[in-house]
Amino acid sequence: MKKNVLILGLLSASIFGAYAQSNDTLAKVKADGAITMGVRDSSGALSYALGDGKYGGFHVEVCQRIVANVEKAVGKKIETKYQSVTSQNRIPLIQNGTVDIECGSTTNNATRQKDVAFVVTTYVEEVRIATKGSSGITSIAQLNGRNVATTTGTTSVQLLRKHERATGVDFKEVFGKDHADSFLLLESGRADAFVMDGQILAGNIASSKTPGDYKIVGEVLSVEPIAIMIRKDDPAFKKLADDTVIALAKSGELAKIYDKWFMQPIPPKNTRVGLSASDSTKAAWATPNDKPAEDYAKK
Repeated sequence: MKKNVLILGLLSASIFGAYAQSNDTLAKVKADGAITMGVRDSSGALSYALGDGKYGGFHVEVCQRIVANVEKAVGKKIETKYQSVTSQNRIPLIQNGTVDIECGSTTNNATRQKDVAFVVTTYVEEVRIATKGSSGITSIAQLNGRNVATTTGTTSVQLLRKHERATGVDFKEVFGKDHADSFLLLESGRADAFVMDGQILAGNIASSKTPGDYKIVGEVLSVEPIAIMIRKDDPAFKKLADDTVIALAKSGELAKIYDKWFMQPIPPKNTRVGLSASDSTKAAWATPNDKPAEDYAKK
């Protein structure tokens, strides 16, 4: 009987220890000898697939800098594993421990902050409309009766519905499973416009077969802080990640990384996105914070 109690006690301690470490990313990484980075296949110059299981982009490189500091913190070399995530599964994969740090194009908002945490903002996005130059579309009002593409699981879906109600414009939403799929809807003529983050639109246009056929038009539908996502209630890892980004911003290195991915030719096609850092993005670098999108809407 005592033996069984001892075994149960050890088992309970083991389970408790695993649970206690579930939100301790540094302990998890040290034990595993690896960190899993959530990346996107087609999130513009923030995060995208290079081929052969490799990924690049502004947020991917910033996350690589964070991983370098994780290695210093745990005192050993660790393996970086790349896990492709989508708009639909990125939050659950962070929550359940499959992904340790998500380096894509995720909007930091109050609803998501209930489930996950965000590193200080690295990019402030403007949601816009992409269309073919031949369409004649220049504003959201001209989307009446049109097919409008957006990506399942993104905040742009809510934005579309909000503007639809506010303006009385009646359009049909068509959904891509990821950003490349949404752009394909526009490219193939199944959608007349694609509503999404400006840098994602610019990135997909730049890498398309005929970039000159497309343009980004209309009013800014929303201004949103985009940030690297981590698990909630993990103060040690958040501090390490925040400190890394703050140091990069203060030294000017963050601006150089931005320039590398947004203003210079990038692999694999050596195309240039050509989207300079906005004043809002520069302000986020100057005064680092993890404020949600709702705070930006108040301005």
